Order: sequence, then C-alpha cells, then structure tokens
Amino acid sequence: MREKKYTWHKIAETIEELRFKKNSILQMAVGNKNICIIKTEKGISACAAKCPHAGGAMCEGALDKNENIICPVHRYTFNLNTGRDITGEGYYLKIYPVEIKDSGIFLGIEEAGFFRSLQ
Repeated sequence: MREKKYTWHKIAETIEELRFKKNSILQMAVGNKNICIIKTEKGISACAAKCPHAGGAMCEGALDKNENIICPVHRYTFNLNTGRDITGEGYYLKIYPVEIKDSGIFLGIEEAGFFRSLQ
C-alpha cells in the first residue's frame, strides 16, 4: 500500500481566528475543496462538506455526545476519526488530517497521483 502524500494548507493562525457557528462547525474553501472544520473537546477535526448519503450540508449538522458529526438531512452519524457511518448504513465521510503547530493550523489534502486524476 502506498503512503499518502498531502499538500498542507494553512487555514488559520489560531483556533480563535476560526469563526465557528453555534454548533462548533464551519465550512471553508481549502485548496479547491469545500471542507467542514469541527471544534471538539479533543481539538480540531475536518471532513467533507457534503454527506456521502444524500449530499446534506455537514456544516448545518451537529455533534453528538461522543463528538461524532450528524448529517442534518437523514441524521446519519459519522466518526470524525475514521469517517465510518456509525449507524450502520455503510457510508464513509471523507476525513482530512489537521495539524496544530506554533506557526498555525494546517489541513492536509491528499495529493492526486496520475491514476487518481483519471477517476
């Protein structure tokens, strides 16, 4: 299995700079993608902006008591570490790595290889 390579994008200097909504979720453009940034007790997570089931806007969703993200359309619930749908339907939500450093908060977008660009 090949090692994933990422292009890292600085999304903020500090957590305070990010303008989270009441639900601790915001959407922003990073690179050429719309990404949801989520503030949890454990730090910052990131996922695809649309639910893989029906395209619901994940930024309009909520977090449950276990810090899983819930789609606002059909209430599908996704683990923010694995992207797995914990309610058993078999969907996966794209999860993006986030790193907090002294120089800022960075989000990684996987680099597309030649064959991935053909998909």
